[in-house]
Amino acid sequence: MSNIDQTVAIPNASSVFRLFLPEHLPATMMLGGGVTLYAVESYITATIAPSIVRDIGGLSLFSWVTSIFVAAAILGSIFVAIRPRGIGLRTIYVIVALVFGVGSLIAAAAPSMPVVLIGRAVQGLGTGALAALGYAFIRFVYPEPLWPKASTLYAAIWGIATVIGPTLGGFFSSGSSWRYAFIVLVPLGLLMAVLAPRLLPEVRDDRDQAKTPVAQIGLLLAAVLMVSAAGAATSIRAALVVASVVAVSGALLIERRSRNRLLPSGAVTLSSPISRVYLTMLAMTVVLVSDVFIPYFLQTLHGVTPIVSGYLVALVALGWTFAAFLSSSLSGKRAHAAIVTGVFIETAATASLAIFLAGDNPDGHMLLVVPASICMFMMGFGVGLGWAHLVATVLKLVADKEQDKASSAIPTMSSLGGAFGAALAGVIANGAGLVDPGGIAGALSAAHWLYLVMALPGVLAIGASLTLSRGAA
Repeated sequence: MSNIDQTVAIPNASSVFRLFLPEHLPATMMLGGGVTLYAVESYITATIAPSIVRDIGGLSLFSWVTSIFVAAAILGSIFVAIRPRGIGLRTIYVIVALVFGVGSLIAAAAPSMPVVLIGRAVQGLGTGALAALGYAFIRFVYPEPLWPKASTLYAAIWGIATVIGPTLGGFFSSGSSWRYAFIVLVPLGLLMAVLAPRLLPEVRDDRDQAKTPVAQIGLLLAAVLMVSAAGAATSIRAALVVASVVAVSGALLIERRSRNRLLPSGAVTLSSPISRVYLTMLAMTVVLVSDVFIPYFLQTLHGVTPIVSGYLVALVALGWTFAAFLSSSLSGKRAHAAIVTGVFIETAATASLAIFLAGDNPDGHMLLVVPASICMFMMGFGVGLGWAHLVATVLKLVADKEQDKASSAIPTMSSLGGAFGAALAGVIANGAGLVDPGGIAGALSAAHWLYLVMALPGVLAIGASLTLSRGAA
C-alpha cells in the first residue's frame, strides 16, 4: 500500500478516533471501560440510593453512600502509585477489577445499610484505581500526540454517563430491585479482569523505591470524610469544613518536608509549574460542583419539573463533552490558550447564574430559564475546553519515575475538589438562607450568593492558568 493510501485509510492525526485504530483499540476498550464503570456506577447509585433507604432503612447514613465511595476511590487512585514494588499496572488492573466485582456483590446482598456502605467502600477502591489506571497507562499505550485525545475520551464518557447512569438507575428503583443494579455489575468486573492480561501491555515498573507516605494519605482521607460528613451534620458543618482544611494543610506541609512523597516533585511548591496545573484542576472542580443545587433552584424558583431539571443540569456534562472534542486537536500555545479561555468561561458562567438562576419565575418563563441553561452549558464547556490539555501537561512535566504519582494525583485532585466544593456549596447555601428562612425568599438569596461566592475559586484558577505557559515550556 502506498503512503498516500495509508494516509487515506486512517483518521486524521488530530482526530480522537485514532484511539480506535486496531493498534490502540484493545487498550482504549479496557482503559475507557474502567472510567465508564466509575462514571456510570456513580450516577446509578445516586439514583437508587433513596430506594435502598426505603427498602432496608438507614436514612441517618444516607449521605455516606456517596461519601464512603469517594473516600475509598481516592485511596484506590493513590494505591496505583504506591503499589508494592514489582507489581505491574496490568496486574493491578486485574486485582482492582475483581475488587470492584466483590464490592458490588457485597452491596447487592446487603441486609442493612452498614453492609451497603462496606460494599460501596470496596467498590470505591476498585473504581478509583481503575480511573487512575486510565491515566497511568496513557504514556505506555499511546504516542504523545494522542495523550490529550485519551483525556477527551474520558471526558466524553463522563458526559454520556450523566444520561445513561440515572436512566439505568431508574429501571432498578422500585422495591428491592435496587439489588440488581449492583448484581449486573459483578460480571463486568470479572470480564474486565479476564480480558486485561490479553488486551493491556505489560509495562516496566520505573518508579523510585520508596516507603508508603502513610501520614499524607491518612490526613487526606480524614479530610475527605470530614468534609463529606459536613453535608449531613448541619450544626457543626462549618467546624468540619475548617477541620478538613487543616487536615489537608497538614498533609501538604508533611509532603513538602518529607522525602517520602505522595505527589510528584514540586507538586506542593507554587514556584513549580506542576503545582499550578494541579491547583488549576482543583479550583475548576470546586467551582463546577456547585451544580449540585441547580435542580433544586430550577424546581423551586422556576417551576421546572424534576425530570426536566435533571436533564437541564446534564447540560453541564454535555458542555464539557462538546468542548473536549472541540479542543482535542489543539497543541502548543493554542492548547494553553484553551486552558486559560476555559477557566475564564467557567468562572463567568458560574457568576452569571447568580443573576439568571436567582429569579422568582414560578411560571417558568423562558426569558430566565434559557439564559440559565446557557450558563449551565458554558460551565461545563469551560472545563472541557482545557481539561485534556491540563492532563497532558501533567504527564509532560514529570520524570518517568514519577509518572504513576502524577497520573494517580489527577483523579485524586478531582475527587478532593468535588468533596470540598460540595461541602462549601452547602455551607454557603445554608448560610444564605436556603433552610432559614427557606421558601422562595431563602432560595433566591441562596442562589444569588452561592454562585457569586463559588465563582471566586475560578478567579484563583485563572491566576494559576495564566502562569502555565512559561512553566510548561
